[in-house]
Amino acid sequence: MIIKIACLQLDIAFGNPAENEQRVEKEIEKIAKDRPDIIVLPELWTTGYDLTRLDEIADEGGARTKAFIQKLAKTHHVNIVAGSVAKKTANGVTNTMYVADRNGAIVGEYSKLHLFQLMNEHLYLQSGEKMGLFTLENTQCAGVICYDIRFPEWVRAHMVQGAEVLFVVAEWPLPRLSHWRTLLAARAIENQCYVIACNRAGSDPNNVFAGHSLVIDPWGEIVVEASEQPCTLTAQIDLAKVNEVRKQIPIFADRRIADYIAAEKNLQKSVDKPFHNHV
Repeated sequence: MIIKIACLQLDIAFGNPAENEQRVEKEIEKIAKDRPDIIVLPELWTTGYDLTRLDEIADEGGARTKAFIQKLAKTHHVNIVAGSVAKKTANGVTNTMYVADRNGAIVGEYSKLHLFQLMNEHLYLQSGEKMGLFTLENTQCAGVICYDIRFPEWVRAHMVQGAEVLFVVAEWPLPRLSHWRTLLAARAIENQCYVIACNRAGSDPNNVFAGHSLVIDPWGEIVVEASEQPCTLTAQIDLAKVNEVRKQIPIFADRRIADYIAAEKNLQKSVDKPFHNHV
């Protein structure tokens, strides 16, 4: 199956959801003329990293965002992996991804598990708890957010449940661009999946962002890569390649789960064992 992807590498208006919604709607209307199957948005595209004002500008229960992407998905008959937004809940604010299918139904919701302390996420956001699995175009997919890609065990947990495409949405800073490219390629290679990574462009009062959205195939080869500037990155992916690669090198069949569990138990015993200095 061939799927056409469009990543909207946006510059985000800091702390201005209304302005960002206008930008997204304009870009989706433009790209929809080319009939993509899936449109992807970056992380925190409604607010950017205006974390200190989240009580004021976060989306209550995600209702506004869900209604917005449902309307666009249905109007343009396109699947939307809607990056992530600040979602206000009774227990605090989460960094939450929503996914809408062509009919406007919400088919996926995932809140960022790993909070990035270097950008003070742990001070203003609550960690999610559930996995980011969803189905689009009859294909099992997974979604993670930015810092999550530094935790390969979390990505693998999704892949062993059959995911063939990994969507990564981010606000990844320019100084660590090399990490972004390397980590994404590693996740593609070790999981033999397509990686669709949509980063933001531009800057905010504290950061300059890397752009360089990427589509990477199951061999870890870059299909297409953006520059640092705002743009729409498009690519076609052939899902048959996932099965071809997984048959050629059967890493999922060769996993040694019992040995991994035993190793973790032994590690835990060593951690729990008191440490004594010997003079």
